[in-house]
Amino acid sequence: MDETPTEETEPENTTNAPQKGTVTQRAIEQIKAMIAEGRLEPGQRLPTERDLAARLGISRSSMREAIRALTVLGVLEARHGSGIYVTRLEAGDLLETFGVVADLSRGPRLVELLEVRRILESTATALAAARITDDQLAEVEKHVTAMNATEDPEEILAHDLAFHREIAAAAGNETMAAMLEGLSSRTFRARVWRGYQEEGAFARTRREHAAIHRALVAHDPEAARAAAAAHVGEVEQWLRAHLGA
Repeated sequence: MDETPTEETEPENTTNAPQKGTVTQRAIEQIKAMIAEGRLEPGQRLPTERDLAARLGISRSSMREAIRALTVLGVLEARHGSGIYVTRLEAGDLLETFGVVADLSRGPRLVELLEVRRILESTATALAAARITDDQLAEVEKHVTAMNATEDPEEILAHDLAFHREIAAAAGNETMAAMLEGLSSRTFRARVWRGYQEEGAFARTRREHAAIHRALVAHDPEAARAAAAAHVGEVEQWLRAHLGA
């Protein structure tokens, strides 16, 4: 056989958990270490499954599972007819599954996610206040104006998403922006915000957006931080009361 024997080919140990997951996890960690240490670079093609398994001393089946898992996570990508490659390793790709958690969460977990969003949103808005350009400010103002000009909940939601996305981009931290994108997915926001807005909160939301916009125009990080925290905090408090959390 051309595969190195491993514990997953040994007789089953009835007193312990199955070993296959352990072998696969070790393969995942070893591939990640190769990337972190620069032995595999973004965009580089991986060695063949056979060669990589032999190099790391594990079976090809475990290597195949490790590659599949890292592909799902966005670390690797399969190119038809070409092989397996390291992705660009951009934050948005690596954190794409983060949004799934937000989309599928229910009950108290929604409150937890809003707590995280409040912390990140206030920090991102403070950074944006210090770094935002005139062109970025114009985009933020465009969405504020559009939200004020309509009573259509779907249009308000769309411009609200764009408003916060522009601010996250202006903060200049791609990882934070990717995390906020996951926490602010349209599915998640629609679930949480629709009930909130139906209770007559349009006027309050517009005031909160206006306060954030003023702080950005003034390039005042602390005012921006406070305005963003208050904005998300209002929704968080409503959701707590709604769930009895």
